[in-house]
Amino acid sequence: MLIREMRTEEYYLLEEFLYEAIFQRNQEDLLPKNIIYQPELFIYIKDFGSLKDDYCLCAEHNGKIVAAVWVRIISGFGQINKNTPKFAISVLKDYRGLGLGRKLMAEMLQLLKEKDYKNTSLAVQKDNYALKMYQSLGFQIIDENDKEYLMIFHLNK
Repeated sequence: MLIREMRTEEYYLLEEFLYEAIFQRNQEDLLPKNIIYQPELFIYIKDFGSLKDDYCLCAEHNGKIVAAVWVRIISGFGQINKNTPKFAISVLKDYRGLGLGRKLMAEMLQLLKEKDYKNTSLAVQKDNYALKMYQSLGFQIIDENDKEYLMIFHLNK
């Protein structure tokens, strides 16, 4: 499995990865794919690469991109301040459970440290199985609403 920066001409794939990043409890009644165009979701990928704080890493297997982690500074639940990038991560179903998410997150955390960011954040639904992974990587819960936790990772530690 090759971990690398996603190339500009591959950013269109973020639409599929954004949809796959949506935690859906009921796999028998999936949300329509066009849900990603709702403003509170589309902000994660709209014109990706046009902002100075847009970074994306991906996992490639046999020439196919099977996972992606990306950050950008966006407003909404999870925004800490105007200097803190927010995480999004997605692994295609057939490649889950292989440690790709953890590897991608660790690589992105290292990249953000090298770029001198102080913190990064993410929002996660309270019953999402990935919550434990985020905590094991060092993310800490700092706020919550009815459905989600807001988590922060201090990069300067």
